[in-house]
Amino acid sequence: MTDVIVLGGGVIGLTAAVRLQERGADVTVWAADEPAATVSSMAAAVWYPTRTAADPRVLRWAADTYAEFRRQIDDGVPGMLLRRTRMLLRRPAAELPWWAPAAGHVDLRGAPDPYANALIFDAPLAEMPVYLGWLRGKIRTVERRRVAHLGEATARAPIVVNATGLAAARLCGDARVHPVRGHVVLAANPGLDESVRDEDHPAGATYVHPRSRDVVLGGSFDDDRTDTGPDPAEAAGIVERATALVPRLRGAEILGDRIGLRPARDGGARVEREGNIVHAYGHGGAGMTLSWGCADEVARLALS
Repeated sequence: MTDVIVLGGGVIGLTAAVRLQERGADVTVWAADEPAATVSSMAAAVWYPTRTAADPRVLRWAADTYAEFRRQIDDGVPGMLLRRTRMLLRRPAAELPWWAPAAGHVDLRGAPDPYANALIFDAPLAEMPVYLGWLRGKIRTVERRRVAHLGEATARAPIVVNATGLAAARLCGDARVHPVRGHVVLAANPGLDESVRDEDHPAGATYVHPRSRDVVLGGSFDDDRTDTGPDPAEAAGIVERATALVPRLRGAEILGDRIGLRPARDGGARVEREGNIVHAYGHGGAGMTLSWGCADEVARLALS
């Protein structure tokens, strides 16, 4: 019998499994889908605690994750990059945001109209298809298995980590869990190496995140919208906003787009132990940003 079964093959489940292994546990991951088919693989995956509350636990998770990513970047982990980030603010800011202590050095500067200020900081970025593959390769046992109820796992291991994302609504009866639809467009990279954000654009949050070969253009954040089919008009709007934000994108080849459902939860992520189950779900659009900090907490809860 394995020591721990981790349910979920996205970034939260895989990082938790790696941490548990590092602390000596025999871990088996049950994943309904391959990592490349999870919503994690579609994420822009730039460190930033988007739409999270100023909670001390969230700040700690974000800080610990930031520090881990910086170590991984220094170690040359596949898929990890560091990007200078310019976050444009439409409303004046008198002080740094609550999450700034987690991000090392953050500068608050003036900005040209229509912006009031800009936050400048370095943000880790994960090229998720590559990075998830690296995480998957560090885990000794991964099985493709979809569960109908948590009891299937608790019958096979003394500890179960529930990192099932949106499926937690059904598996736990958690009515706070709900989908948030996200849409990004991929464009060929014309030589960009700086991330730019305009979170309060009147037509929708706008961001440009350059990766090694392409650029992630975003985006959308639609509560309780569940359709994932093509939306050419929305994609065109994303490209138009991103190009206005970063004019060097004009004429860049459009490579495609991705639409996925983020696993959000009213009140924030649930990371706690309930009997022999450790829950870790509901991170919304901040899964990558909180992943390693949550993995540390999951390991502590599971092995204490």
